[in-house]
Amino acid sequence: MESKAKIIFLADDDPEDQEILKDAITKLDPNTDIHSVMDGQQAVEYLLGCPDSCLPALLIFDYKMPIFNAIEVLEQLRDIPRLQSIPKVVWSTSNQAEHVRSCMEKGAVQYFVKPTKAEELNNIARQMLEVSNS
Repeated sequence: MESKAKIIFLADDDPEDQEILKDAITKLDPNTDIHSVMDGQQAVEYLLGCPDSCLPALLIFDYKMPIFNAIEVLEQLRDIPRLQSIPKVVWSTSNQAEHVRSCMEKGAVQYFVKPTKAEELNNIARQMLEVSNS
């Protein structure tokens, strides 16, 4: 088993949403380090400047963020070879089919609607960890 912590990257402008997702993921996998930012521009800047040795195993983007939304972030990261193999997921309060379709077309492997119950949150966190292991 790896001793190095798995890195997950989270971009979400809601501190409460960041905290509940971080808690759910680290309860399931305590050997996870979650780096978070508050908007799409910070996400792009962080990932472009991130050394290869520190690249995350999973990228999680909130759909509605300031400056760049998830679709715009996915578009900007799409053609960067070293980021192409990292799975990207979107989580959002929106379950509009158009948002889901656009995110999947731009490179997201999954789209999650933010849950209202702890059980749903744990299920989403479990699925995100599974994606990060593939």
